[in-house]
Amino acid sequence: MDFFISTKQRTDKEELMDDFSIGGDLLRDTLDKLENINRWLGGNKVTINGLKTILENHPKEQEITIIDIGCGHGDILRDVAKFGRKHHYKFKLIGIDANPTAIDYANDLSVEYPELSFETQDIFSDAFKARSFDVVLATLFLHHFKEKELTSFLDNTVKQTKIGVVVNDLHRHKLAYYLFMLLSIFISNKMIIEDGLTSVLRGFKRKDLVKMSHKINVKPTISWKWAFRYLWILKR
Repeated sequence: MDFFISTKQRTDKEELMDDFSIGGDLLRDTLDKLENINRWLGGNKVTINGLKTILENHPKEQEITIIDIGCGHGDILRDVAKFGRKHHYKFKLIGIDANPTAIDYANDLSVEYPELSFETQDIFSDAFKARSFDVVLATLFLHHFKEKELTSFLDNTVKQTKIGVVVNDLHRHKLAYYLFMLLSIFISNKMIIEDGLTSVLRGFKRKDLVKMSHKINVKPTISWKWAFRYLWILKR
């Protein structure tokens, strides 16, 4: 761990979880613990609140197709399903992840949610680019990519959506780094500790999000949320 860290530029360091061959009990334990950490820090609520905002004034009798990219084991979509049921939306929810073990686990955990389905797919593939949906969710996912490929991906993705894109991702900040370092004392998973610190350094500053929004000619809504998150909404 580095005790004197710079957050001026996004790091190019890879995360361990970017290796899609990781599977088995290690991956399941990592996904479970990440879900608990995100819930404790209020992270999942940021995505739900963004969805509320983007669906405001949208007719509830129409089916809404929502894609969650980098869905992991599907915890966000299960929360979205609960939100949809409570507020009488007709949701068709699809989780996409490049790790087949994560998708298998998501299916295991989602048997009580018939409105959910999960697929192993590369979001940069031509097959994905040819698809269309109403809303795209990206929670703690976009920081895995460099700005050039991310800008190209978002440019195409906004055009694929009828309503828009909801991004919930990390604010790159020294205090966030040191707070996670402190939190890591209570985490018994080395992958989460190492990736968590790297994730903060791969996160974004507001100016990064504004810059990418301008490049794809979309007026963004950007709001800061605890704990060191940005809710970034890109509407059609």
